[in-house]
Order: sequence, then structure tokens, then C-alpha cells
Amino acid sequence: MKKHPSHRINRRQFLHHTSAGVALFNILPGCLLTGAEALSPNAKLNVAGIGIGSRGGADVGEVAGLGHNIVALCDVDESYAAKEFAKYPGAKRFKDYRVMLDKMGKEIDAVIIGTPDHTHAVISMEAMRRGKHVYCEKPLAHSVHEVRELMAAATKYKVVTQLGNQGHASNSIRRVCEWIWAGAIGQVHTIHAGCDAFKNVYCQIPNLAKLEEQTAVPKDLDYDLWIGPVPFRPYSPLWVPWNWRGWMPFGGGVIGDWICHVVDPAFWALDLDAPSTVVAEVTDYDPVRHGMTYPSATKITFEFPARKARGPVKLVWHDGNSVIPKPKDFSDDEKVPGTGAILFGDKGMIVHGSHGGGNCHLLPESLMEQHSGKNAPPEKIQRVKGHAWDWIEAIRTGRPSGSNFAYGGPLTQVALLGLIAIRFPGQTLQWDDKAMQFTNNKDANASLRTAYRSGWQL
Repeated sequence: MKKHPSHRINRRQFLHHTSAGVALFNILPGCLLTGAEALSPNAKLNVAGIGIGSRGGADVGEVAGLGHNIVALCDVDESYAAKEFAKYPGAKRFKDYRVMLDKMGKEIDAVIIGTPDHTHAVISMEAMRRGKHVYCEKPLAHSVHEVRELMAAATKYKVVTQLGNQGHASNSIRRVCEWIWAGAIGQVHTIHAGCDAFKNVYCQIPNLAKLEEQTAVPKDLDYDLWIGPVPFRPYSPLWVPWNWRGWMPFGGGVIGDWICHVVDPAFWALDLDAPSTVVAEVTDYDPVRHGMTYPSATKITFEFPARKARGPVKLVWHDGNSVIPKPKDFSDDEKVPGTGAILFGDKGMIVHGSHGGGNCHLLPESLMEQHSGKNAPPEKIQRVKGHAWDWIEAIRTGRPSGSNFAYGGPLTQVALLGLIAIRFPGQTLQWDDKAMQFTNNKDANASLRTAYRSGWQL
């Protein structure tokens, strides 16, 4: 699993938990970030959006802002996606992505996938089989097996792929990498990372009893298509249209939603790849009684073996009511990131926020003086104009994109292994990455693959 070397929350809530610069990076339309580039008609790609009601609609907007053609849009919920449909009157509308690809396959160059996690893999695979370039929101897939299959397919079908961890295109993530590669904090040995945002979204234990309530399916929603490949469950407004992230058959809780944003800088800079062990600590959570949803707090420890020139690295993930602990040598005015990370080296620390290492800085302050301004390490990574721009330019020029599936797959896998560890709290799971199995827990291996319902396959 080699990597290429370069590689409905409202706005007020989002800004409250994220630095302004990072928030704007993810909210502003692409045209405001980069300017709609003057492209000749022959240079414009024909792009389709699948799952456009929320984050997928923003991704489509970035590509449209770059001057490319939005030729088709697909969403199972006409009401939820109505505003996005209205923005592109010339785009043909569909509910079923398979029908869209059948009818318009020859007219589509690339697809953007913004559906819930449990359908990422089947849609991405179908698009790649038909030779379409794919931008898929994070996490890449819902199981480790799906991740592996998508990585292999991207290579087999020779398509350009991109995981939707938008901060990977930022200058700040490049700065973090270049600091580490220049030895600014010495050998990195420990990382504390996490997300304390939106706690009542991911843990749905108080709502478990409501699953017995029967509610009619809204008339504009094709719920059977929304369920897609996973075993059928009766409709509930608790997870459609948007709160599916807190329900494990469809989403991945906090770690599934955030690790691809928060851990991305360390994953890239340290070439972390796959852990050798993972162990989860959970709060007020019984995997049998509460397994449909996510814990109120997790602390998940991953051990990554030594690799190339670096030594072993411990990554501790915190979420919900479990927060990143304040280092003893932090000054009184230094704030521990609620959503972000602290990287500990034998010479100092890097502290940063989410989405590409926003607000990254070195501690102690003397290190910042030594490695910034005219003393900053040389830029070893090409700067890009944005995440969607990077994907589009990779398609146009034939180069790899920065967060292609060969990179985004292993990054997603870390989150998925953490989700499995939550099912076995307190047990240290030994991971054999080459064999794709836990060597000391057969029951945990059962969660590595997704069981598809009849009529669906990867």
C-alpha cells in the first residue's frame, strides 16, 4: 500500500468549533477560492454529482466554480437535494446512480460522491468500472475489505481518484510535513489527536428506544435506494436525511467522520500506513446493547511500527467527552486543540487544528523562531489551489492527485480499525496488515467485511 509522495451542521456551529481560516476553506464555493478559470470548451470536464444534498453539493460547487460542466445530478431525496438541483438547470436529474451511468455514461468523465458512508464503495466501484474518475467523500468506505477493493480498482481501471479530506490541499499540512522532515521537533514518538465537536450528534444512545417507533417514508425519498447495499432496516427520521453518522450501520461516528481530517498531517508526514495494534477505551457503552450507535467518549490507542528512518509511533485518538490532555509543559495561555492534534518529538511539539493542520505552530516558541520566516525549511511539496482543483488537474494532466485512493485508503483504514476496536473495549487487537486480519481475535475479523443484502455487490 504505497503512497504517492506529494500527495446538517449549520455554519455558526461549524465556525464555533473550527478556526475561521479552516472553516472558510471548506465552506466557500470553489469560484471564491480559486476563481472560475478560463477554460476552452475542449478543456472542460463533464462531471456528475451523486448524493448532493449536503457535503456532496459543496464539492460539486467547487468543480463548477472551476469552470467545468455539471451534466448530471443524482440524489435519492428530491426534497433534501432541491436547492442543489436548482443551481444546475442544465444538468439531467436522477435518483438511481446506476440508471444515470447507464443513460449518460458516454457523456460523463468524472463523478463526485457525497452519499452516506455505507454506499461509498458500491458507487465508487461502479463508476470506476465504467472508466470514470472519482472524487469520494471521506471516509472512503465502510469496511476494510471495501477499502482494499477500491484501492485495487483505482489501479486496475487507471482512473484518477481523490478522497474528500479537503485539508490535504492546504499549505498548512505541507508546512507540518516540511517541519517534521527537516527535524524541527526531532523524532516524533507520540501523537494525541481528537475531536470534541457535536457530541450529541454521534452518540445516539438516548434515542435507541425510539427505533421501535414507526414513521412513514417521506414521499420524495426513495428509501430502498438510500439503504442501498446494507441489510434493510425500517425507515427512521433519526438517520435520514442527515444524522446517519451517529448510527453504525450507515456511518462511522466521530472517528469515521474526523480522523481523515485531523490525523492527515501526521499520517502524511510520518508515512504511518497501518498500525500493528489497536485498543479502545469507551465510556458508558455496551457494544451489545448500544452497538447501533457510537459511544459518548472513546480513547483509542494505535501503535505504528518503526518504518524506514523513523521509529515507532503511538497515536492516541480522543473524542466526545474524552479530550486531548494538556501537556505538562504547555504555558497557561496555550490552548489544547479541541479538534486537532499535538505531535510530540524529542525536541518539541507541533500543535495544529483540523482540516490540514490549521493554525499549526511549533512549541516551545524558540522552535517557531528557528523554523519560520526566512528560516523556514525548503518547500518540498508542490502547493495547489484547492482539493477539487488538484483532482481536476490530475485528470487533465495525467499526474496522481494528492489524496488518491492509494493514500486515502490506508488513512480511512485507521478509522475503521478503531471502529472495530470499540466493539471489543479493553482488548489489544493485533493487526496483520498484509494478511488483512487480526491475529488474536476471530470475532473482530468478522467486522472486516460488509455483508450486502440480496441484489447488491461490490
